[in-house]
Amino acid sequence: MTEPSTLTDDATASGQSRSEKPSRRGRILTRTAIAVPLAAAVLVAGAYAGTAALDIPAPPTLARLLVDAPSTQGALYPARAVPATHPRPLPVRPAALPETVPWKGGQIPVAEFLDATRTNAFLVLRDGALTHEWYRDGVGPTTRLASWSMAKSVVSLLVGQAIDAGKLSEDDRLVDVLPELATGGEYDAITVRNLLDMTSGADVSENYNPYYPLTGTARMYLTRDLDAFVRDHRSVQFPPGSRGDYRSVDTQLLGQVLARAEGRPLTDLLAADLWGPVGAEDDATWNLDRDGGQEKAFCCINATARDFAKIGQLVLDGGRVGDTRVVPPAWISRISNPAPHPVDKWGYSAQWWHPTGGDGSDLSAIGVYGQYTYVDPTTRTVIVKLSDYGTEQDEQETFGVLRAIAVAR
Repeated sequence: MTEPSTLTDDATASGQSRSEKPSRRGRILTRTAIAVPLAAAVLVAGAYAGTAALDIPAPPTLARLLVDAPSTQGALYPARAVPATHPRPLPVRPAALPETVPWKGGQIPVAEFLDATRTNAFLVLRDGALTHEWYRDGVGPTTRLASWSMAKSVVSLLVGQAIDAGKLSEDDRLVDVLPELATGGEYDAITVRNLLDMTSGADVSENYNPYYPLTGTARMYLTRDLDAFVRDHRSVQFPPGSRGDYRSVDTQLLGQVLARAEGRPLTDLLAADLWGPVGAEDDATWNLDRDGGQEKAFCCINATARDFAKIGQLVLDGGRVGDTRVVPPAWISRISNPAPHPVDKWGYSAQWWHPTGGDGSDLSAIGVYGQYTYVDPTTRTVIVKLSDYGTEQDEQETFGVLRAIAVAR
C-alpha cells in the first residue's frame, strides 16, 4: 500500500456520523462532555475540596482530560499490572492491503482512511500470521493504548471460563452473588445473562450530556468508589430481560460478580487465564477506581495492538491456542450468535457486537474513540484498529472498510 501520511494524536474529530444507531454503543465519555463542564463544576464546588466531596479525581487529573488523547488516558488513573508471563511473538507473513477501500460513497487509499480516522495502530492477521502492521509517528509495537469498551469483550471471555468451571451460571441472579445489593424489588431479578446481553434495565444512563457531567456512566468512570456507586444505583428502567439497552454499568456489575465468584481481582484472572495462555508479548495494565481498589470492568485495559490481536485470534480459533483450550468452544459459540434482543439495532451477545452488513458471521469488540478488535471467521482474519477518533464516529463505515480488507486476498 502507499505509505500513509503522518497521523496526528489530536483530540477527537468533529462532525460525527452514526449510520445505523443512536449514540450508546461502546461509549464511555467525551472529553468535552465530561472535562469542560466538570471543570466548571469543580471550580464552583471549590476545586480540591469539591473533588474530594464528590469522590472523583483531583483538578489536575480533570484538567488533563482536556488535553490528553483518549488513547493515553489510562496513565491518568491508578492501575494494576497484567504481566506477560509467557510471551510468544506472532508469526509474520507480509501481504499487501488493497489499494483502496470504500468510504462514504467512494473509494479512497487505505493511507487516507487511516489518516482521516486518526488511527494510532492498525494490524491485520490472516490465519494467525501478522500480514500488515502500521503505527503513526510516536507509536510502536510496544506502546500501550487504551481499550475503552473493548475491555467488556475481554470480561466476557473470563466469564465464559468461570461458567465452564462451574463457578457461575448465566441463571445466577446478581444478588445471589452480591447479596449486599439486594433491594427486595425488581432489581433483584437481574441475572448474569441479563448483564452479559445488556438487558438488565439497570438505571444508569449512558450519559454524555454536558449539562449533567456527574450522572450515569460519566460519574461511574470518574468515581473513586465503584462499590458505593453501584449501591447508589439499584433501580431499573424496564423489567430485566425484556429488551436490550446498552449500559456500561452492566459490565461493571458483571466484573464484580466474576471477581466475587472467583475470589480474585479481575487483573489476576486476566493475567493467569488469558494474557499468559495467548502468549501476550507485553505487560498490560487495568485501571482501578482508586489505589488498591477494583478494576473498571467496563473499560480501561491498556495494552499493545499485537496483544489485542491475540485476543481476537483466540476467538477466531474457537477458544484454543494451538492444542490448548483456553476458552470453552461453547462460549465462543455463545458470543458468535446474537442474543434475542438487539442493542442499538445491532446484534449483541455476551459483550460482543455483530454489526449489520457482511455475511453475518463476523463479530467485534468495540471501544469508544475508534477501538476495534474485528474477527471474521469466513476469511480467517483479525484486524485491530486503535484510534483517537470521534466518540462513535463513522462506525458502520469503518466496518465496511474492515470487511473490504478481510475479503481482499
